[in-house]
Amino acid sequence: MTNNILIEDQYKRTRLFEKENVNYLVRVLKRFNTVPKINNINIITSNNEPNLFKIVPNKSIIIGSSFLDKPVLALIYLRYGVEWQLWYKALGKDKSDTLLCDIAALKVTKIFYEILPKEDKEKLEKINHFLINMIKNVDTLDVESLLKNSELQSIHGINDSKKVFEKSWEPILENLAKPTEYLLMSGGDLRLNIDEIELLNKYGCRPFPRPDAFTFASSTATSISNFAFDKTDKVRRILIQNSLKKGFKNTTIAFSELLKNNLRKTLKINEECQIIFSPSGTDSALQIAAITQIISDKEITHILVASDETGSGVPAALKGCHFENTTALNYPVTKGDKITGFRDIDLIKVPLREENGELKSTLQLDTEIFTAISKTNELGRHVVLHVMDQSKLGYQSPSEELIQSLNALGNLSMQIIVDASQLRLDPKDIQNYLNKGYIITITGSKYFTGPPYSGALILPKRVSKFINSVKTTLPKGLTTYYNHSDWPTSWFCSKNLSDGFNYGSNMRWNAAIVEMDRYYKTPVLYRNMGIEMFCNFVEDSIEDAPFLELLFGDKTKTNTYDSKEFGLRNICTIFPFFVLKNEKVLSTDHVKKLYTLLNSDISDKFLDSPIEIIRLAAQKCHIGQPVDVKYSNDCQTAVLRISLGARVISESWANRDISLFFRNIEAQMNQITIIIKKIELILNNSELLN
Repeated sequence: MTNNILIEDQYKRTRLFEKENVNYLVRVLKRFNTVPKINNINIITSNNEPNLFKIVPNKSIIIGSSFLDKPVLALIYLRYGVEWQLWYKALGKDKSDTLLCDIAALKVTKIFYEILPKEDKEKLEKINHFLINMIKNVDTLDVESLLKNSELQSIHGINDSKKVFEKSWEPILENLAKPTEYLLMSGGDLRLNIDEIELLNKYGCRPFPRPDAFTFASSTATSISNFAFDKTDKVRRILIQNSLKKGFKNTTIAFSELLKNNLRKTLKINEECQIIFSPSGTDSALQIAAITQIISDKEITHILVASDETGSGVPAALKGCHFENTTALNYPVTKGDKITGFRDIDLIKVPLREENGELKSTLQLDTEIFTAISKTNELGRHVVLHVMDQSKLGYQSPSEELIQSLNALGNLSMQIIVDASQLRLDPKDIQNYLNKGYIITITGSKYFTGPPYSGALILPKRVSKFINSVKTTLPKGLTTYYNHSDWPTSWFCSKNLSDGFNYGSNMRWNAAIVEMDRYYKTPVLYRNMGIEMFCNFVEDSIEDAPFLELLFGDKTKTNTYDSKEFGLRNICTIFPFFVLKNEKVLSTDHVKKLYTLLNSDISDKFLDSPIEIIRLAAQKCHIGQPVDVKYSNDCQTAVLRISLGARVISESWANRDISLFFRNIEAQMNQITIIIKKIELILNNSELLN
């Protein structure tokens, strides 16, 4: 078998390795990194039989050398082979149900094909291979057709004499016969869909690792890390195995509870505090709207602080309205319509800025908030005060003094909600809020750089106990949004929610908790020093660039949590900045275009330039999305944001070596320099913005 060699050792100087093809081959190999990594399964190339594709169960995958001349074709076949081996291993001791492996591998490979870049799919259009033909043909994917199919069986050579489709397989295949990257973009809404060219979603990131991009976009969203992706992919394999052994429902409920317990452990949350997972931060707002309706029979007024810096769908969600045209469970709805079962709700918005764009002072904000609460209380209504800590631009409001002054109001019926969606807090801050009886909304996808759309509510002990005693059900319309398993199983109020499971949300939370765990494993001294080093450098770098201008020179006006003790909430970790050309601020449209160009390879616009310029133009730089603000209180524009994310710290500590830690922090500081240089390059070629 001298002509059969491991694929990693296969390197023939063929046309494929010529200069014009190497980049394409590298891109395909990067995508192969998302294929599950299974121990003791060798991938072997055969030169003797160049057209062979064979699975040796539990041992190897043999692929003919002719496949390697067409890398995308090889990628599809290998994806099928690896997935088949994964399910075969999951069967346990009884290996007779290979029909399940055939069906699962085909389903996964079809989805994998569908989310390939358009360019790759075009390379397969004229190729006549039976596996490619099967995944393109919808009719061949029904169970009856697969029961009669002999070609799939010929790949592995095992005769499944039973040829019976077990009913218990249905939910397992429906939920877990999907690539991990697909699961990470499911169970949210249309904003998680990716384009067919760059495979980026609305937030400029991917559902699989994107290590070629410099990423400092934690104020918005971040592509999943290789570390978290591999951990989450491994979890999918374990869930498949456990579902086949213990049953799908039991496995899934146990997984959801494990995630909540891991989150409690990581953030040091009391066991009596309940956690409700949600597909997004906006969904958390809808959950709050529903909870307040069952804990108070009074008319309700939500007072939304920093309404100009919360998610765009939050006001609609708090009023019990649909905030998109599709729910997280993929039901079509009409954006803006009232959700069935919600009472009429008042909403008072308290923006951080005046209409002319000027930032309000702490005193002014506190006065507005106090007045709104006083007047609402006089009307005998239940107040839901939404406190901001921190906003998408890094602001906090109201002050602690304002919260304390509310004790003077008589007969005040109020629940405080802390919007900590950025989660730029330390565990002690979360404990402090919960001890005061505040409900906290968090996400794992901002500071902690988990995949976008991982939201959660944390309810304090007192509120959790009260809700547990309530015998009123949640608004009926929420059955199209949430599953019963997302909520505490002991609560009566949620018993009528859907019976399904949102595996997308759970998988995203798994990845986020992985990131939290490795962040907190970095010793606190080095963690804090790394944060200070990085943030000081970002601020200085922006100030030193004549074409950039920081949004705030007066941020302390709304940072009311003064403390001599170091903490995430006491330090600026989000740096919003204006972009100027010839001392004039860019228009909003030009800022948005600049953001897109930064996150793209634009080297084709500089082909006649020196190599260092071509490399700079090629570098993808993902930073925080544009946020509309006014410049000098009169000129409408938008700011971009460079932000510290937990991964800056945790990936620097990967080697657990102090000297390497600081060197790795410095390497990421160098990436900031390159981002600013690319902004300058684009500004100096301003025709790119048109």
